[in-house]
Amino acid sequence: MIDWSHFTPWSSLAGGALIGLAASLFVVVNGRIAGISGLLGSLLQLRGDGRGEKELFLLGLLVSPLVWSLFQVLPVVNFAVGWEGLVVAGLLVGLGTRYASGCTSGHGVCGVARHSPRSVVACVTFMLAGFATVYISRHVWGN
Repeated sequence: MIDWSHFTPWSSLAGGALIGLAASLFVVVNGRIAGISGLLGSLLQLRGDGRGEKELFLLGLLVSPLVWSLFQVLPVVNFAVGWEGLVVAGLLVGLGTRYASGCTSGHGVCGVARHSPRSVVACVTFMLAGFATVYISRHVWGN
């Protein structure tokens, strides 16, 4: 059943279009994929090409919710797992992005759009792992 009071198709469509536009412009202008884990990882290296535009791209990710909050009230975020659960989840996501050679943004937004077989397999794996996690946490553990 759809929760119509929280159903936001227009802002979701606008957000998706902006993500696609930003990823497309990044690859056209810089010749690089706008995968977040790759961008973050490259900033940890002391030397590298395009450091300035990578920093600006990541800064835009951090600043955009602040800009959006000028027009809309941001939703309240509640993490029921506590900080320990967030740390474990963050470490698992980081480990997964290393094994998958990229994150959901790199594979899902950029890789699938380029018809990369590796990215399609990665996205199917991400989705199946997400389905299994929700099933286990709700139906086996009862959370």
